[in-house]
Amino acid sequence: MTSLPAESYMATMSRVPAFVLILLLAACAAFNVGGQFVAGREALLRNDPQTALGYFLAAAQGDPNYVFRAVYFHEGIWTYVGRAQYATKRYQEARQSLERAVSMDKDDHLARLYLGLSLARTGDLALGIKEIESAMRGIYDWLEYINRTRPFEAYWDPAREIRKAIEKDLEYISAKDFNPEQLIADAEWLGKRMEEEIDYVRRDERRQYEQDHDRRRGVSLGVGIGF
Repeated sequence: MTSLPAESYMATMSRVPAFVLILLLAACAAFNVGGQFVAGREALLRNDPQTALGYFLAAAQGDPNYVFRAVYFHEGIWTYVGRAQYATKRYQEARQSLERAVSMDKDDHLARLYLGLSLARTGDLALGIKEIESAMRGIYDWLEYINRTRPFEAYWDPAREIRKAIEKDLEYISAKDFNPEQLIADAEWLGKRMEEEIDYVRRDERRQYEQDHDRRRGVSLGVGIGF
């Protein structure tokens, strides 16, 4: 395919309405942010937080209000920035990013969880434990709600592994006499496990969709042959 000369290209572009150009630029920017986010999340899941941080910061610069949504769950970009900062031991920076995430969305439970962890790591243990407890209750209640209100889509935590761990930790906290380091380790496990659960749920949802599609196709073929 022959490319247009530079003069012809500029002349063509000058005839495109301004609002169309704005839409095209916005679409390109959104595509870039989405790609940066996906690359960052993949790096985070493979335990490469330094690489993940670079991608997340670039995505946040492109769209500071970006929100990742997957099967009813959501996390803001600043949650991911803070999580990567926490994983690279930039606890003070993580605290600032996660405070921003929570201020933007109080129902971003993983933001609150990692804010609690960052507070605990920067010396504010009492407030950190309070935030961790609040986040655990929020995650637990959300899992209960999503399974109760969508019984035919109950892919989240089907064996109650996550909720059982939370129940144990909440009981642990209520006892008052507990090891903070153990609670921190449990909270870190919870954050990682919830992120993995997102992909498990997406996989199960995709598998269910394919099975339903094949079943409908089989019925359709059967009816067609019968007639």
